[in-house]
Amino acid sequence: MLIPALLVWAALATDITGCRCDPARPESMEAPLCGLCREAEKQPAGVPYFFLKDSNPFKPNRWLLLPRSHGPDGLSPLLRMTAAERTRLWTAAVQKARELWGDDWGIAINGDTARTQCHTHIHIGRLLKGVETDHFVVVDGPAQIPVPEEGYGLWIHPAGGKLHVHLGERNTETVLLR
Repeated sequence: MLIPALLVWAALATDITGCRCDPARPESMEAPLCGLCREAEKQPAGVPYFFLKDSNPFKPNRWLLLPRSHGPDGLSPLLRMTAAERTRLWTAAVQKARELWGDDWGIAINGDTARTQCHTHIHIGRLLKGVETDHFVVVDGPAQIPVPEEGYGLWIHPAGGKLHVHLGERNTETVLLR
């Protein structure tokens, strides 16, 4: 069962580092990997971020949080956000996760080579049991969540009144219930 799932994931994963979605050029936004860019363009200009139910039928338990802004070539806007902007984004993600899953939540951003969409998005879902590793940093809250290195993702979950932030990974959403 695991091998077919991995093969499907490998077929769907896309390296988005050469993303060409450009809201100023509508024809560039037609590509399937620009779907979330199109959703961002539907939002009012003053909205800093927004939530979407994941439309993937294989992920019925997932929500997404997206910044309204686009990054050049699909690169993460987290690097260009101020600390205050990132804190607001992470705070919104954590609040939604707690609302949906209580203390069993997890949030994740895939690295650039494990994403199927150009637009940066945070996956929000129930954390799978037994996925904890020894590779994490402990933070007190959203304001302390570090920015992942360019190209890498991260996943976060609650632990003992604090947050465990797992950095340096590319495919992170696999820690969440589909």
